[in-house]
This record gives sequence, C-alpha cells and structure tokens, in this order.
Amino acid sequence: MGESSIQEAMQQFLEKSKLKQRVRALEIKDVWEDLMGKTIAKYTEDIKLVNQQLIITTSMAPLKQELIFQREKIRNRINELFNEHAVKEVIIK
Repeated sequence: MGESSIQEAMQQFLEKSKLKQRVRALEIKDVWEDLMGKTIAKYTEDIKLVNQQLIITTSMAPLKQELIFQREKIRNRINELFNEHAVKEVIIK
C-alpha cells in the first residue's frame, strides 16, 4: 500500500465527504475581510456555501445592492483564491 501524508489523506476524505463545502465556507469566512474589505465584512451577517452556491446575508440595503453588482467578481475571486470552481453562483439575501 502506498504511503500518503496526513494532509493528502484529509484532502481525499474531504473530497468524498459532505464536509468539503462546510470547510470551504469556513475558509471563505476567514478570508472575507481580505477579499472584500473591512466595511463589507463588518456588515456581512452570514456566509454559507450550499451546492456550490455562495449565500451572503446582510440587512443593509445599500450593501445588498453593491454585492449584487459584484456577484461575478466575488465568484471569480473566490474560485481563483482556492484554485478550483468552489462557487458557481453568488446569492445575496
């Protein structure tokens, strides 16, 4: 049997499990301020990743509009950051 590192084993496990999107959502939350800036991060209430849909929640109407205009940019930045197609669609609530 071939040897693999713990990191490789964890990656294989995540690929096959349903935990991958939850882990990816946590990673997105961790880098959200760096990606979008302090102001947007401050007023973003929640971020979820469900079936490759990034769901961003905010109660600030002007921020909602700004995020709606930036949906494609957000999707591209996240996919580029993680070097995979983690997000197919961005939904603003």
